Amino acid sequence: MTVSNSEYLHKILLSPVYEAAVKTDLVKLDKLSAELNNPVYLKREDQQPVKSFKLRGAYNRLCQLSQRQLDAGVIAASAGNHAQGVAYSAKKKGIQAIIVMPETTPEIKIEAVRNFGGEYVNVVLHGTNFDSASLHARELAEQHGYTMIPPFDNPDVIAGQGTIAREMLEQNPDLEILFVAVGGGGLIAGISVFLKQLKPDLKIIAVESDESACLQAAFEAGHPVELPSVGIFADGVAVKIVGAEPFRLCQQFVDEVVTVNSDEICAAIKDIFDDTRVIAEPAGALSVAAIRKYVKQHPEIQNKNIGGILCGANINFHTLRYVSERCELGEQKEAVFATRLPEHKGAFRQFCQLLGGRAITEFNYRYARPEEAHVFVGLRLRQGKQEFAHICNNLEQHDYKLFDLSDNEMAKLHVRYMVGGRPIGLANEHIYSFQFPEHPGALMKFLDTLGERWNITLFHYRNHGAADGLVLVGFDIPADSQADFNQHLQQLGYHFNEQTDNPAYKFFLSDINGLS
Repeated sequence: MTVSNSEYLHKILLSPVYEAAVKTDLVKLDKLSAELNNPVYLKREDQQPVKSFKLRGAYNRLCQLSQRQLDAGVIAASAGNHAQGVAYSAKKKGIQAIIVMPETTPEIKIEAVRNFGGEYVNVVLHGTNFDSASLHARELAEQHGYTMIPPFDNPDVIAGQGTIAREMLEQNPDLEILFVAVGGGGLIAGISVFLKQLKPDLKIIAVESDESACLQAAFEAGHPVELPSVGIFADGVAVKIVGAEPFRLCQQFVDEVVTVNSDEICAAIKDIFDDTRVIAEPAGALSVAAIRKYVKQHPEIQNKNIGGILCGANINFHTLRYVSERCELGEQKEAVFATRLPEHKGAFRQFCQLLGGRAITEFNYRYARPEEAHVFVGLRLRQGKQEFAHICNNLEQHDYKLFDLSDNEMAKLHVRYMVGGRPIGLANEHIYSFQFPEHPGALMKFLDTLGERWNITLFHYRNHGAADGLVLVGFDIPADSQADFNQHLQQLGYHFNEQTDNPAYKFFLSDINGLS
């Protein structure tokens, strides 16, 4: 049965979601607004009891079931926010719920569902992926008479999500452009069917991860199509095919689709944190990622009231390491590249001088062969790609061939940590760890103090935002000059420890001929 647009208005206005959900804040992002020259407002769905908007749709769907259906129980397949929304809703309604999750689901997510549902929820682990879990859930529903609670492709779920639009219109009736994240499409369907009927001039832009752009694919094909695969970083929107009913509504009411990449999402997580001190999950930051990208691409947009939705904050803590590594690349405040250095004394120092005193965020250097070394470099930028182009031109004029790796996913994910290998014939290599003060010129002070007497054979540094940077350096130090070298280290004044006997160095990085 197709629900008319006016019926959706009725459903949204009369939805009982506030028996379980809360009316969340719409906050202005002051720092981002100033940077983009447009007031930017963020709807804080992380304030829901389950830290995401999914509670609205799940609870609204349960409230539309008959008493017979409630008595029989409900079932859902999910490894994410939908599972938590159903679990919380089931406990609130006092009914039994089965949540089917893949066997590979992290324990932290399983425990979250159990905690939200308590005695009213039974978690069933089945299969190794979502498709197998979903199939099993449908089989159980048919066998036992449970009612399936879908994550997005259902009018009651869509109407529950649409209550966000009702609140936003009350909180700021002057919104002009609204960016909404898309997974299966339930959120944007509910928001757009409400807002476009009451404020048709409001521009609604769908936002997808470029690794799971199922709505964009559906628009291009004219109907929902299944993607062959989806990325896993923004797992909250990692959906292969948009829902049929959400797609029907999106065709009527969505003005445009924008895609963002992982680096842009990481930058948006940082933007949200800078303004709110809240850490969004990757899917929850999609709208802010698109706002930054879209305004930069359309400089004519000035002083427009722009809205976005922080749709979830259920982030895996260990994901933060990745986010921290990638956010400045997404903001174009960092660039990474590789090059070769001639292997002779002073070459490293000469190369650093050509960088013009710019802040180095990472430096991986390793002796490769008698005539050259390989380096992986990260630089902090103030003027984005224009500044990096100038740096590249300057280095190439001095005969350095650069390989820009800023958009190379394999390099950023893996190769940056694998630069180097074992040298051959470096019997006098010694390894030291240092603490560098984090200020421009610290590296040049290090190189100038040591001079060009001892060849640097290894160098690894990564900026971590602390007062001191942690650096690992290798030197070729003949035995008869060790005392002089130690004297130079004392003059340097940096805290250091020798690591030559460290088993990790011996096993992975030392001269293989000297490995015992």
